[in-house]
Amino acid sequence: MQIRLRTEKFEREQLSPFAALSCMSRGRALPEEPCPVRTAFQRDRDRIIHSKSFRRLKQKTQVFISPTGDHYRTRLTHTLEVAQIARTIAKALRLNEDLTEAIALGHDLGHTPFGHAGEEALNEILQDYGMSFKHNEQSLRVVDVLESMNLTWEVRDGILNHTGPQDPVTLEGCIVKIADRIAYINHDIDDAVRGGIIKPDDLPKDCLEVLGERHNARINTMVMDMIKSSWDSPKITMSPEVREAMDKLRNFLFRNVYIGSEAKTEEHKAKNVLQSLFLHYIRHPEQLPDQLIKKEPDTTPARAACDYVAGMTDRYALDVYTEYFLPKPWLD
Repeated sequence: MQIRLRTEKFEREQLSPFAALSCMSRGRALPEEPCPVRTAFQRDRDRIIHSKSFRRLKQKTQVFISPTGDHYRTRLTHTLEVAQIARTIAKALRLNEDLTEAIALGHDLGHTPFGHAGEEALNEILQDYGMSFKHNEQSLRVVDVLESMNLTWEVRDGILNHTGPQDPVTLEGCIVKIADRIAYINHDIDDAVRGGIIKPDDLPKDCLEVLGERHNARINTMVMDMIKSSWDSPKITMSPEVREAMDKLRNFLFRNVYIGSEAKTEEHKAKNVLQSLFLHYIRHPEQLPDQLIKKEPDTTPARAACDYVAGMTDRYALDVYTEYFLPKPWLD
């Protein structure tokens, strides 16, 4: 029973000529016997979902640090929203939905605790060790080294290039890159309104006229525009009008939510937590997990400390910081 072969045949016959076919993958760093049921990209998706780093996303900040409310997004719910948006677009364009989903689910595996504040904290302190930190590069390191997933080249390319100046090679990866932006723009508006940072009336009116007044309407406009603009095309794009409105809305969020808002008042404390933990593990590498060192026997203390701290959840980082740096009460 070769279900995989049947699926690969379906891809060849039914998908767009611009789609990435699983049977034509550039392969894995370590060759493997193909699965009789799953295609290469389906296998990658499953490996990501079953990874420890994927499970930890549920306790990592999206925008609001360690929120107590149950309805604020976390890095995990953000990832799932990106995957849903990206799959819808890929399916409509007859591109490879499995590849799209795998990239979307893996794109933020390397994100730090406390969101982009944590990313900035590690990047700043790593400069003293001749290193830098970018979450997309760390995501690739997670799947390549820390969890040794041995993913296909196409999924790895999509994860690495989901942000930054270089676009992914596959159209599926390009879909995820834009879907990531669609997701966070809209759900961060929702969370910022819920948190009292902005009011619905604060949103730029000209953007709402193009995209829609409501959360679901804006996502629908962007998704439908991507499908229409990219139909039977070797490029994933949006119409100039919708792209401009989306970019203006994103700029509004940077001015009013991401930088200098009440939601960011605790970020300097969060950055101090991560930098303090990093320096602690530089001084005490024996406290790092043995399996982390065994992944790369020649790894430097700075690299190992960075990997460990970046992989922490918000809650675990705060618990470890409390244990190392705050006095314990005297018990009589």
